[in-house]
Amino acid sequence: MSLREEVTEFLRLHRLHLNTNLGQHFLVDEDALEHIVDSAKITPGEKVVEIGPGIGVLTRELLIAEAKVTAIELDARLIPLLNKFTHENSSLTIINQNALTASLPGVPYKIVANIPYHITSPLLRHVFLESKRTPKSLTLLIQKEVAQTICDKENAGILTILVGLFGDATLVCNVASSAFLPPPAVDSAVLHVECFDEPKADRETIDRVFTLTKVGFGQRRKMLRNTIGNLESGMEHLSSVQIAPTRRPQTLSVDEWIALARAFHG
Repeated sequence: MSLREEVTEFLRLHRLHLNTNLGQHFLVDEDALEHIVDSAKITPGEKVVEIGPGIGVLTRELLIAEAKVTAIELDARLIPLLNKFTHENSSLTIINQNALTASLPGVPYKIVANIPYHITSPLLRHVFLESKRTPKSLTLLIQKEVAQTICDKENAGILTILVGLFGDATLVCNVASSAFLPPPAVDSAVLHVECFDEPKADRETIDRVFTLTKVGFGQRRKMLRNTIGNLESGMEHLSSVQIAPTRRPQTLSVDEWIALARAFHG
């Protein structure tokens, strides 16, 4: 029996109707699962946090890899099914909570998850900006266009800058919508972020970076002279860090945003 057939039969047996408003699209493609687990480079006994495990399709693979998994699931209906699908493995801890408000571990851990598309931005903010400890890495199955943007340093977005402050992002592979049950409207990609031991800047500078990116990306088609340049001493600060005022925000690197943030502080 294929994984797709197994999941379909499991859902039928338990009379479970998926809530696509919660982003419930279960991955049923063996190759994609293998790419995710391989990219995460899990060692036996390693702590892994999984967001939105559903009935446990990816969870089961993480347990086979001998990870100690903490699965954070919002839909209470899925908790007993997650236990059943994973055969109540002792290495699995299930938390019925919203991952965007859940406390993340204070010890070294990795995040490995097929996350609902609509929580990608808030989840990355929660992980990097609101949690006490940055994970060692994140391996996420997310919307293809978002993964491409995060990895595109020539045409950056705010998520490119956010992730780039904390780690190096790589697009591992694309995953067609047909790999899911039910299929989403768009294709997906596996994104791997290898996190730095320390962020590229201190917290005060990072906060200032996002104050500036909010201004710049708020009107991303405009040159910086018409956005950042309108701030107090904005043109002087652009000049002091050798950023041409005719550039647009998506062309700036993470390091340039950091330099600009420090110039505004100085």
